[in-house]
Amino acid sequence: MYKENSIARRPTKKIHIGSIAVGGDSPIAVQSMTNTRTTDVQATVAQIKRLEQAGADIVRISVPTMDAAAAFQYIKQQVAVPLVADVHFDYRIAIKVAESGADCLRINPGNIGHQGRIQSVVDCAKDKNIPIRIGVNGGSLEKDLVDKYGQPTPAALVESAMRHVDILQTLQFDQFKVSVKASDIFLAVDAYRMLSNQIDQPLHLGITEAGGLRAGSIKSAIGLGILLQEGIGDTIRVSLAADPVEEVKVAFDILKSLKIRSRGINFIACPSCSRQEFDVIQTMNALEERLEDIQTPMDVSVIGCVVNGPGEALQSDVGLAGSHKKSALYIDGQRQNNRLDNKNLLDEFETTIRKQAKQIEQRIAIKSL
Repeated sequence: MYKENSIARRPTKKIHIGSIAVGGDSPIAVQSMTNTRTTDVQATVAQIKRLEQAGADIVRISVPTMDAAAAFQYIKQQVAVPLVADVHFDYRIAIKVAESGADCLRINPGNIGHQGRIQSVVDCAKDKNIPIRIGVNGGSLEKDLVDKYGQPTPAALVESAMRHVDILQTLQFDQFKVSVKASDIFLAVDAYRMLSNQIDQPLHLGITEAGGLRAGSIKSAIGLGILLQEGIGDTIRVSLAADPVEEVKVAFDILKSLKIRSRGINFIACPSCSRQEFDVIQTMNALEERLEDIQTPMDVSVIGCVVNGPGEALQSDVGLAGSHKKSALYIDGQRQNNRLDNKNLLDEFETTIRKQAKQIEQRIAIKSL
């Protein structure tokens, strides 16, 4: 299968968020954010574990109050994935969560308060050896920048970001990453392009407040895809008004589509037409649900007829090409002697995929020796 990836990553400084390296030559990290009440420790821990199971490398938690900061400590004790504490305005909360084991602080130094308070937070981050994420958002720009530019613009977002960058650099703190998010694709893309030419810190990508599951996924895929194709970005979050687990799934789909990073099955499936010899849509829905647990990177093609089926199957780890009554099965591009009965192919096809996944894992293990 054609697998060339000619994307050249923009060189950036490497930092660490817990066990996850971000920037440099590290894999692009996938992030999400909890939407439970942080003070509901049980619900928040359960959601974090679901996100980790889906593949999230880093999870962000909003910590708006001291009660939430107290809960953060208990949450941190019960999960393994690195946690970013999202703090605004109150420097005491930032210090509290840093002391409670946060792996990163998401703050904007400029809104923490006067220089002494900013210094206290930075000193604590240095002491705990944790980085900071500067997060600029088109919906919450400083009033003077809105007055200056008339509206959120790429230059306005970057000027806001550089204000916070300058504060950290003045305090001789270089363990930070930056984001300049906006809900408008072109605004965000141009802001990230502009910022990437000014600093070499890792960049966290996102199209903020992108929308619901369908529209938000499309907007994120377009915006993040443009930037990733240009080699910009070290971490990503797909922001959806949906279950956060869906954010992780969409993020990995974007990375898989660009051949940047693979996790789980990459399905190739036809949209179906009157030539289909089995119900492609029903089969795909069932396979996606049944095989969510497989993390092995592999290509599986599900094509309902013999027009495109054999060609796609030849390039897949496992392929199915629909034919009358029984469909052709391919493994590693080789057509198998046995064919699958179209009336009940689902169980047998699932078994074949799982068997092939184990074989791929064995090959990967041998190569790593």
